[in-house]
Amino acid sequence: MRSYRRALIAVITAVITIAGGIYGSILRSPAALAATSAVLPGFSSQTFAANDDGSIDVTLGFPIKYFGNQYTSASLNNNGNLTFGQSLGTYTPYPLSDQGPAIIAAFFADVDTRAGNPVTYGNGTVDGHQAFGVNWPAVGCYNENDSVHDTFQLILINRSDIGAGDFDIEFNYDSIQWDSGQASGGDSQCLNGTAARAGYASGSGATGTYYELPGSGENNAFLDSNAATGLINHSYGSTQPGRYVYQIRGGLPDRKST
Repeated sequence: MRSYRRALIAVITAVITIAGGIYGSILRSPAALAATSAVLPGFSSQTFAANDDGSIDVTLGFPIKYFGNQYTSASLNNNGNLTFGQSLGTYTPYPLSDQGPAIIAAFFADVDTRAGNPVTYGNGTVDGHQAFGVNWPAVGCYNENDSVHDTFQLILINRSDIGAGDFDIEFNYDSIQWDSGQASGGDSQCLNGTAARAGYASGSGATGTYYELPGSGENNAFLDSNAATGLINHSYGSTQPGRYVYQIRGGLPDRKST
């Protein structure tokens, strides 16, 4: 009888363990688990004071060559991007092929940090290389809407070991719940307006070089719920879901306009 009971308990335990594993896999799929770790720790020694559409000058800590120009600093714009040569207070995202400053945009949309978390930035290392990074940690959207959050990161990685001024652009995404501010046609959840854009551009309009991630400028395309183009569900230049790495060599990117 005791042997029978022990055998029965073993069978029940095995069933519970298997069911728990299956249930856990449903709740936490490998892609979802991986995506939660796309944003790297650090790069938070400085805080960009709470604002709407603000910009500040930041020092990169190393020189980069970008579309024929060398920079050691950039304008950090609250609305999800870095620009070079001039700041950008524009809150409604426009196609990166349009005329504007040279830009690297992790998530160009109307970020509003007057409610909720502020943007942080600073220097650090990635795989042993000097890096400058900016964090948008669970930030809300205009107008002081903190009911939905986006968490993303923009990192520039010094690759002067390859060539003078060479660097990598890295976009990391952990969660995207909104894509258009309420002053850009978005609703109460900051959806269904003029949607966010992500990519980079030389800033010289149609004659320049630009690239935008798939789904850029399309409603709901970047959201976590979108399996086809959701930013946390895919990658480029990396096996980590939610991570997109672009090499800039000799001042030029590894891919051009789409």
